[in-house]
Amino acid sequence: MAISLGIKACMEGYKVLFNTVPIFINKLKECKSNRTLRAYQNKFEKYDLVILDEFGYISSDKEGAELLFTNLSLRTGRKSTIVTTNLSFDRWGEVFIDPVMTAAMTDRLAHKSYLVNMNGNSYRLKETQEWLKEKIK
Repeated sequence: MAISLGIKACMEGYKVLFNTVPIFINKLKECKSNRTLRAYQNKFEKYDLVILDEFGYISSDKEGAELLFTNLSLRTGRKSTIVTTNLSFDRWGEVFIDPVMTAAMTDRLAHKSYLVNMNGNSYRLKETQEWLKEKIK
């Protein structure tokens, strides 16, 4: 669903960034160590829509969590952001470690937001099962 919204936004002329959270955090750390973080933040702020996928699959260290928090906070109330995750808000502390930062991040992301809770069977599993049926024939 997030990818579809991103494609639609691109087709409407909006500037969109799609990335996984782990890759995004690595990019932020790299920019920080290269002293190019501010330039990247200026570019990041210009995207009309940012889609960050796979939040919580990989835990982050304190620096990564702080960089993610800081950069998502730059967009709060000004630009659109989609974060996909399999974690409920009550488990975000496992990723951010710091309970104060966790509360602040969930507060910022949930404020004036659409929260879409998707439960159901995996499309990947369904496609794999159909693919296997075709291969066995």
